[in-house]
Amino acid sequence: MSTLKVTVLQEVLSWMDGAANLQHFDRVLENVTGRDLIVLPEMFTTGFAMEAAQSSLPEAEVIAWLHGHAARLDALIGGSVAIQTEQGAVNRFLLVEPNGQVHSYDKRHLFRMGDEHHHYHAGHERIVFEWRGCRILPLICYDLRFPVFARNRNDYDLALYVANWPSARSHHWQALLMARAIENQAYVAGVNRVGSDAKGLEYSGDSQVISPLGEIVGSAAPGQQARIDADLNLTELHAYRERFPAWRDADDFTLN
Repeated sequence: MSTLKVTVLQEVLSWMDGAANLQHFDRVLENVTGRDLIVLPEMFTTGFAMEAAQSSLPEAEVIAWLHGHAARLDALIGGSVAIQTEQGAVNRFLLVEPNGQVHSYDKRHLFRMGDEHHHYHAGHERIVFEWRGCRILPLICYDLRFPVFARNRNDYDLALYVANWPSARSHHWQALLMARAIENQAYVAGVNRVGSDAKGLEYSGDSQVISPLGEIVGSAAPGQQARIDADLNLTELHAYRERFPAWRDADDFTLN
């Protein structure tokens, strides 16, 4: 497939209320059709709560919900959720295909300024998988500040960032999304929430889809619940990398 049709959902989240959030996204997803990939924000079932994993929806229930919509819409669908595992709590990005196959990534960089590292276990694997001809790298919020982890070794075409990134730092969010797209010669989709949370933090969203050349190909008005549709031209992406193969000159590195 030469084009990947991506939809990101910039939405308000109900604090620590999994059932309410799933019902809300049920309504939002009613009007979505003809897309290949649909992305929800970070911790879309709870908001960015440190105690979320203690009372969050079971992973199997969230996967079943995602699978139901994926099968109905014939699309890959996902977002991150707080999950309690046998090893402890994780902030896990779940993406589910129509056939039920699950791709998951546990947040590597935990936001210590919010004490996330005291409540969740950091992931260790960098995950890339292919969907309809597009190689996808899923990442979560604070990961955006660490470019080495996202360095493109010519192994991905689209980096997905889901977030609860407060309005006070929204200019950093936008600048870093742009930088990751240009330096990695890849599409970048950044999906942030809007509204306020129980800690008094405000979120302006500023969700964007950015081309490898740094062009904004999809965006939402700040502070508004919104659906962003963007069609990613993979043929043009690969041709650009051949014309300007800066990725060949990236330093070698090892992820520990």
